[in-house]
Amino acid sequence: MRHNKKFNHLGRTADHRAALLSNLASSLIEHKRITTTLAKAKALKKYVEPLITKAKNDTTNSRRVVFRYLQNKEAVKELFGAVITKVGDRPGGYTRIIKLGVRQGDAAPIAFIELVDFDENMAKAPKAEKKTRRSRRGGKKAAAETAAAPATEAPAAETADADKPAEEAPKAE
Repeated sequence: MRHNKKFNHLGRTADHRAALLSNLASSLIEHKRITTTLAKAKALKKYVEPLITKAKNDTTNSRRVVFRYLQNKEAVKELFGAVITKVGDRPGGYTRIIKLGVRQGDAAPIAFIELVDFDENMAKAPKAEKKTRRSRRGGKKAAAETAAAPATEAPAAETADADKPAEEAPKAE
């Protein structure tokens, strides 16, 4: 029975899984966004978010604990430097997973995982105003009125153009 065993082993041994998650976490911290399979992204989220929380307290011991997981000096420097300055006041939820579809070769679900505060496009995008719903009858009526209005304007413009040459013709004689 699998009672209370929620951990995704990702089809790897414990050492291989630890190395995989360590490398993915280092890449995520350095590049701020990586593309991987959905299962790996979900496992990485559970792996990296406690490390970011640990990095909020910048002490020698917390640096050693984080380095034990990441095994990458540059990633630790980046985490305790640029990453913590942006997410220091956030109470949690440092990463976002966005599904991209399936990989063509093996139909594996692909997603990208990113650090939330480092996505400039989503941070600057204004919220779209909520559209009000219209009934079908009102929509058809409004569409018919807008279609009829240009049709009535067009013949008036044509008659005005037709009158000008008629007025000019007698002057030329």
